[in-house]
Amino acid sequence: MLAPSIRQDIHNIYGFVRFADEIVDSFHDYNKEMLLNKFESDLDQALKDKISLNPILNSFQHTVHRYSIDYNLIASFLKSMRLDLSKQTYTTDLDYHEYIYGSADVVGLMCLKVFVKGDQEKYNELKDAAKALGSAFQKVNFLRDLKDDLEVLNRSYFPNAAQNFTNETKLEIIAEIEEDFKKAFKGILVLPKEAKFGVYTAYRYYKKLLDKLKKSSARQIQSKRVRVPNYQKFGLLAKSYVNYKLNIF
Repeated sequence: MLAPSIRQDIHNIYGFVRFADEIVDSFHDYNKEMLLNKFESDLDQALKDKISLNPILNSFQHTVHRYSIDYNLIASFLKSMRLDLSKQTYTTDLDYHEYIYGSADVVGLMCLKVFVKGDQEKYNELKDAAKALGSAFQKVNFLRDLKDDLEVLNRSYFPNAAQNFTNETKLEIIAEIEEDFKKAFKGILVLPKEAKFGVYTAYRYYKKLLDKLKKSSARQIQSKRVRVPNYQKFGLLAKSYVNYKLNIF
């Protein structure tokens, strides 16, 4: 759904962030901290040398240099990944939002650099919307994965939700997400055409997932993973394509 001219660079960013995320979330039988340290060290060398024998890092460094992606974004991302090695409960809004910034907002900003093809003026115009969309996506993920995060990874991202996740708490979180989506949508409308259809479709999918979470009770969210069935995903794709082609938003 992204134009061929930007598709590979988005793959390169996704490969990097997904690999780091897998280290802290999936490699349970290994020393995760050691692996993450090695990954970060190899990244620094790849950025310095502009080449790496690790194909994921080699692809990523190419995109970083091509679009002048700020290293502070990468450092913030790795900081949040490192928090997943030790921090299990987020008790303050400050810690919660700092984690979301590093784990999601900066990924949106990296992608935005590609979407606007390095145009700094356009990037500055859209960066708040990109951060809002990253935050919205991440918070929806937290709600959807609440059960697994608690039971498998022993993590609780929403402040105090582990002990007191009620329907009222759920609605407060959803209201916060809906505000993020409102801010993000304004940016989606003025994205370059190469990126607009893909980002709009992802927005529609996550809005649908949020609707399903909104209709689920707090107990249901805590007991099973809410998902959008495949037939509804295909319907969303079709509607998004029609809206995009007819410029109906």
